[in-house]
Amino acid sequence: MASIKVTEARKKFFDIVKNAINKHQIYHIHHKQGDVVLMSEDEYESMQETLELLSIPGFRKSIAKSVKQLEKGETFSMDAVFGDDL
Repeated sequence: MASIKVTEARKKFFDIVKNAINKHQIYHIHHKQGDVVLMSEDEYESMQETLELLSIPGFRKSIAKSVKQLEKGETFSMDAVFGDDL
């Protein structure tokens, strides 16, 4: 995350917006009244989705269990799961 003062952000606003959109750069902008964070809408939506998933009871435990199964090779092929429906 890039950290800049609001006066610099004002001067480079269009470049900051382009970098946020195209390079997924997140900016921490300092102002004497408080700080703000600027990020692309895609980054924001992704963060919201992650927070929503992590708020589901048991989700983290389920993911951890799945990772262990994957590491042990306890997986099934797509054909075994879906058959000829693909």
